[in-house]
Amino acid sequence: MHGVGLIGAIIIGILAGWIAEQVSNRSHGLLTNLVVGLVGALLGGFLAEALGIGFYGFVGSLIISTLGAILLLALLSFFRRKVV
Repeated sequence: MHGVGLIGAIIIGILAGWIAEQVSNRSHGLLTNLVVGLVGALLGGFLAEALGIGFYGFVGSLIISTLGAILLLALLSFFRRKVV
């Protein structure tokens, strides 16, 4: 997350996790949303850098983190169905 501090990253993580939760029609708590949002931020940031997509500031980080969190929840759902 470029251009945001630690508190900004936590806020972005919570928001990204919550948005991903709403999009994927799930129900999680605040801590789970934070973890999903932060891991999604890492995933989204990695993919954005690999694809050469630049993102800076609060809004850019929120968009990339949200897309990463949605992808993370989709991957978890896919693998959970394969195992069970």
